[in-house]
Amino acid sequence: MIRKLRPHVVLTLALAAGAAFPAYADCTYPRAPASMPNGATAAMEEMLEGQKQVKQYMADMDTYLKCLDEGKQPLAEGATDEQKKEYERLEAIRVQKHNAAVGEMETVAERFNEQLRAYRARQPKKG
Repeated sequence: MIRKLRPHVVLTLALAAGAAFPAYADCTYPRAPASMPNGATAAMEEMLEGQKQVKQYMADMDTYLKCLDEGKQPLAEGATDEQKKEYERLEAIRVQKHNAAVGEMETVAERFNEQLRAYRARQPKKG
């Protein structure tokens, strides 16, 4: 026998399914600067522009990380074992995204710092 669901039951089920979708799915992952200035040949203006792009990227990544953290939902009281497993799975994904973002930030910073060291190395010594 097939039962028809009442509209309010369908709406309740749809809302419950949507609530299970992590809020951090709307977080926008920023793009790293496409290129870095070549410290061995770049003019000061190019280095300053590269620094500006890296700083903007870092600020955008900080916003992304905050979004991930804000998207963390508490585990519902009285959650079933299945809900706990799903919560743990989603939390593991959130942590993985966070760690990957921090790793990329470190890589971008190191790439720029390498070029900055090269730029400084070719500057005349003072004193």
